[in-house]
Amino acid sequence: MATSPTHTTKTAFVTVGSTKFDALIHKALQQETILAFQETGFTHLVVQCGESTLIPPWELTTLYPHHISGIDVEIWKYKPSLGENILEADLVISHAGSGTILEALRARKKLIVVPNDTLLDNHQEELADALGAMGHVINATPKTLPSAISNYATASLRPFPAFDGSKFASLVDEELALS
Repeated sequence: MATSPTHTTKTAFVTVGSTKFDALIHKALQQETILAFQETGFTHLVVQCGESTLIPPWELTTLYPHHISGIDVEIWKYKPSLGENILEADLVISHAGSGTILEALRARKKLIVVPNDTLLDNHQEELADALGAMGHVINATPKTLPSAISNYATASLRPFPAFDGSKFASLVDEELALS
């Protein structure tokens, strides 16, 4: 009895959160980046494009899902939760929003963080730099994204510590002078 070959799906998930981050969306869909995904074995790319103006809303339903150079590409603006996409991803590429970063790190996903430098006070870069220095994430810019993808598999990242609610409770007790 012949068995059919199994096809494994390797998924990268790109998310920009609720803001407009055209530089990341544009770079994620460029041929150079698609080639980096391909060379590292990815077969599926899911892109949450937020308020991007690169893809007109009417094209989101008519053009995508799409197939680009051997990669199945799915693009959408928003969902109520990104949790399922993060859990299904083999690699998460994210703007440096704290909520998205924490969700990906708690899910034990390899994470490339691309700060959106168009936002006020550049707080995303500070967070990305701190987590990168601790060895929890790979920092990139839109320009360096293909290289970060090519090197992500060999990156030695430290697991993010599990949430410890007792530390927060101790801090609240201390601040309120309850202990």
